[in-house]
Amino acid sequence: MRRRTTALPALAAAAVLTLTGCFADPGPQGQGPATSPDAPSSASTSASAAADPDAPTGWGPTAGELEQARALVAGWDAAQLAGQVIVGRFQGADPDGAAAMVRELHLSGLCVTAGNVVDAEQVRALNAAISEAVAADGRDFPALLGVDQEGGVVSHLRGIATEFPSFAHAGPAVAQGPAGREVVRRAAETTGLELRELGFTWVFAPVADVTVGAADPTIGTRSPSTDPELAAVAVRAAVEGYNAAGVVSTTKHFPGHGSVTADSHESLPVLGRTLEELTATDLPPFAAAVEAGAPAVMLGHLDVEAIDPGVPSSLSAPVYDFLRDAVGFEGVTITDSLGMGAVMGREKPAVTALNAGADLLLMPPDTRNTHAVVTAAIESGEVTRERAEEAAARVVALQVWQERVAGEVEVPGNASELAGEASRELDAMY
Repeated sequence: MRRRTTALPALAAAAVLTLTGCFADPGPQGQGPATSPDAPSSASTSASAAADPDAPTGWGPTAGELEQARALVAGWDAAQLAGQVIVGRFQGADPDGAAAMVRELHLSGLCVTAGNVVDAEQVRALNAAISEAVAADGRDFPALLGVDQEGGVVSHLRGIATEFPSFAHAGPAVAQGPAGREVVRRAAETTGLELRELGFTWVFAPVADVTVGAADPTIGTRSPSTDPELAAVAVRAAVEGYNAAGVVSTTKHFPGHGSVTADSHESLPVLGRTLEELTATDLPPFAAAVEAGAPAVMLGHLDVEAIDPGVPSSLSAPVYDFLRDAVGFEGVTITDSLGMGAVMGREKPAVTALNAGADLLLMPPDTRNTHAVVTAAIESGEVTRERAEEAAARVVALQVWQERVAGEVEVPGNASELAGEASRELDAMY
């Protein structure tokens, strides 16, 4: 069940025709589409999935895995449902403390930051403890073990995992043709393999924001390009690489944080572009990610005036509906951190986000309190069980997919060496 809005269909209809041409990777220098023009649409894929439980969805899990997840969460109580839609934050580096919180609150998992990290051995122990806590809670699918490891300035495993150059290197790389595109894909794949070796299942990357350059205080070199077409090619290659590694990627920050001049960590930036401008400039990388099979998309904290003025996009039903209807995304939606200034002062932002269409609530400022608030909202009907089960089932199904793909893709013993080679190759193309 998704909350619907009366204004959205007109907005979506205005953008769908334009976005249709953005879904395929145009390829640099007139190389042509990277996907077959005969590839099935999301509607036909959904129809075939309904008929065949082994048919894949457009975002990873099979139709059967999604149905099994729905059946599983239907038997859960409100506290279990609330936990499965929260990615918690914790202080310190103690694996036992983190694991206890995950088990007690039934959390889907945790986001690991630099403050939780000591060395590689401790990171492996932390991830193993959290995985064991999920299993001890009766869940036979992996924990959500996520980290911001974009390369460049946003690398929370600095000194532990391979240091990659910023994603700004990806745009110039793909501009050099198929060889550069492969370098970007391989960088993402080796990043994913190295993360898996450390016990992670998720990476909060790639950044799909199209930066405007110096006036952009938040994204900057985290963006692949100022050119929407090059950014789309780069993001598509990265999503393909992460998928090949068997790690869940998170394309961010929808509908585009690269043109605003305020920092959402501190306040709510205003994205004043018209719908036509958004469609031409900000949305192509997200459309390319969806076409590449992106499993998860992160909603930024932005005041998108063309869709839902005055409301943070991460809390806005029209923005989630726009992502689903106009861009065609069917996978897991996740908020940016709920501990950021753009949303922290609002009343029950976690409940608002869940009702708006978020499937995962990332890093609330107080994990325990947020779990209690969401549990109470489900029990009272403020968040319907249907909405809570829909969100939790998507998350469970995606974790089942991750486990299956990871089982098919062995992490090589020289994963760090391969990542180092890929990092140097990407750096050399800048």
